Amino acid sequence: MIGFLRGRLAAKHPPQLVLDVGGVGYEVEAPMSTFYGLPGVGAEVSLHTHLVVREDAHVLFGFATERERALFRELIKVSGVGPRIALAILSGVSVDAFHHCIESEDVASLVRVPGIGRKTAERLVIEMRDRLKGIGGAPPGGGSGLPAGTAPSPQAEAFSALVALGYKPAEVTRLLQKVDPAATSTEEMIRHALRAAAG
Repeated sequence: MIGFLRGRLAAKHPPQLVLDVGGVGYEVEAPMSTFYGLPGVGAEVSLHTHLVVREDAHVLFGFATERERALFRELIKVSGVGPRIALAILSGVSVDAFHHCIESEDVASLVRVPGIGRKTAERLVIEMRDRLKGIGGAPPGGGSGLPAGTAPSPQAEAFSALVALGYKPAEVTRLLQKVDPAATSTEEMIRHALRAAAG
């Protein structure tokens, strides 16, 4: 099992990035919560990782924090929730917001995540209640542990990320048109678009 990677960020195209570790390029899939904190291409990055082995592929998932990875590992144990849906959940809500959804049995918020139907959301509320205790509360300071960076084209990166989360391109275009003009970063654009989708 590959527990973590530290190397130079060679490319980032949400939800995928390439990490150059000693001359070997590792393709890693990461949630948007991790992408928000990535530095620019060429900078050094450390990621907590989880390797999913399938018959047709080995897929490496990367996370900015231990808590994100821990939640991902608990999510994929739930029936009907595979790595893709777990990634969508982590992209749509923070670890703390997910905790709140489970504790308050907020099925409606979970259903807004692409790929989550009502039955899956209800199953998550039931099955994750006890499992979340092992993940713990918010860390002091709440930082991601990654240096901040800016994307070369925030709108293009936001578009790619929303499509990767399961939204149709036409729907993404419509959502991005509703984004507040004051939102200039990729993170703000995605948050505004997700809010518009939930509205």
